[in-house]
Amino acid sequence: MTRVGAPGPTAAARRTSSQSPSSQVSTAPAPSPSSAPSSSSAPSPSSPAGSPALSTLGLLTVLLGAALPMVDFFIVNVALPTIDRDLDAGPAVLEMVVAGYGVAYAVLLVLGGRLGDMFGRRTLFLWGLAAFALTSLACGVSPNAWTLVGARVAQGAAAALLLPQALATIQAATSGSSRGKALSYYGATAGIASVVGQVLGGVLVSADIAGSGWRAIFLVNVPIAAVALVLAVRSVPETRSPRPARIDRSGTVLLAATLIALLLPLTEGRATGWPLWSWVLLALSPFLAAAFVAVERHGERSGGTPLLPPSLVRIQSVRSGLVLILPFCLGFGGFMFVLAVAMQDGLHFGALAAGAALAPLCAAFFAASLLGPRAVARFGRATVTGGSLIQGVGLVVLAGTFWWGWPDLGIWALAPSMALAGFGQGFVLPVVFRIVLSEVPPAQAGVGGGAMATTQQASLALGVATLGTLFLTLSTSIGIRDALLWTLLGQLLTVAATATLSLRLPRTVT
Repeated sequence: MTRVGAPGPTAAARRTSSQSPSSQVSTAPAPSPSSAPSSSSAPSPSSPAGSPALSTLGLLTVLLGAALPMVDFFIVNVALPTIDRDLDAGPAVLEMVVAGYGVAYAVLLVLGGRLGDMFGRRTLFLWGLAAFALTSLACGVSPNAWTLVGARVAQGAAAALLLPQALATIQAATSGSSRGKALSYYGATAGIASVVGQVLGGVLVSADIAGSGWRAIFLVNVPIAAVALVLAVRSVPETRSPRPARIDRSGTVLLAATLIALLLPLTEGRATGWPLWSWVLLALSPFLAAAFVAVERHGERSGGTPLLPPSLVRIQSVRSGLVLILPFCLGFGGFMFVLAVAMQDGLHFGALAAGAALAPLCAAFFAASLLGPRAVARFGRATVTGGSLIQGVGLVVLAGTFWWGWPDLGIWALAPSMALAGFGQGFVLPVVFRIVLSEVPPAQAGVGGGAMATTQQASLALGVATLGTLFLTLSTSIGIRDALLWTLLGQLLTVAATATLSLRLPRTVT
């Protein structure tokens, strides 16, 4: 068998890609026996029988586990005013509640994928669920703001352990059309969970169950994770890399340092008055990124096992998909954060109304994600381009609604533009996820899933940091409505970038 990260399987993947006509992406590559993942509880997905090792219940279970970290990145947005009042947190600490989770999550995702390759994805999935439940409980019972920040950092680390295993299990334990459908479902889950997070947050905060207030948004994770844990023991097969690689310590440290140097000052700089350390970290971030790339290239050339093999990124479907995820998730993360603040501080919506206003977006996203596989079969990459254009039209309509209706807007006035934006988004994210992983060798499923999840999570956090900072800065000088309009313009630029980059995706997706 070929060792993970070694030149063998990657080169084979490149030869397969280069020989396909019209840059065609196949979600059902014919893996050789040397690249098939081992499984202790189910037949290999590349076996001649071709039957997937992941049952329908198993797929639903890993999607449930994957949804938990995604929901929790956004669920806190509508609860921030309540947390501020209850814990006397202040702006800087509130941003740490959001940023602490996001940074820890993004920094450790690729490492979480590598650990799953080494010790078994089902095993790490179970440990991740248990850790996420415990850290959610710690968040829910936090007596003060800084304890909550610490618990959120730990929760982000648990999420980084959990999420890559879901994606890698789908990649390694399915094949053919089953894999394509499963990856589409994962992409739909990622988008829907992001919106459901804020809707659910509004419902739970407003319900004030047994006087729990904002604490319910974290405590609700405990029973859900417990159910997922029981289901996973019964339905999720064990998969791992046949020859797991050692941990790339240098790469792990440099990737963590790069993301921290970029994300921490952007999320905390405004609230703390842009101190000297924030500018120093920002100045260091490109040099740390360059050092990470250099170390990874050297590691692969010397026959080592880099954390993120450069040859994996050279696969056209992986590279073009990851580049597109960056502007899409940057805009999406900023959009969700800014809307939550603007609706509560500007339109004076309660937490429930702020969450309910996003329900049309969630429903439309779900509908588009169901239509996505048929659209992809017929239109290929044009599905992503068209979805981006629909999303852009929705944002323009939303901006017009805010311009003419402010501040006397209700939930129903926002519904048409929200639904239009969500419908477009539903044709983008699930398809791009499917494209990114379509040619990743099963032996590198954990690394590929970790790379995609890291790009997604870092981009979401970057969106909150950049568009969120732009909105919060402008709102104090020109007012909430005008600051919101400028922020929507910023998101329209990310949509334009997404539409342009979609033209670099493989033409067809099968």
